[in-house]
Amino acid sequence: MLSIKDALEAIEGKWKLLILFSLTSGPRRFKQISRDVGGITDKTLSKELKLLEINKLISRDVYDTFPPTVEYALTSHGRSLERVLEELHYWGLLHRKNIIGK
Repeated sequence: MLSIKDALEAIEGKWKLLILFSLTSGPRRFKQISRDVGGITDKTLSKELKLLEINKLISRDVYDTFPPTVEYALTSHGRSLERVLEELHYWGLLHRKNIIGK
């Protein structure tokens, strides 16, 4: 049971799974993630990205440009969730169809 608790704590909340799903298609900049996720404030996105980085699910790469370019990407540890994210995505599509009919 502790393993499930640990897993849920790492990805808990409204936004983390959506952010991780956005990054499954490759590295993204802050605004790209924000557009993918939709409805998240910059402050909340920044906080969630930091927490995902602390849990070693994503990496933050800063490039020496002007202005600085920052990209976020899944780490190998984060990529281990890709199958789970895909399954949740497909389950969500089926659930939506069953409940809403769309």
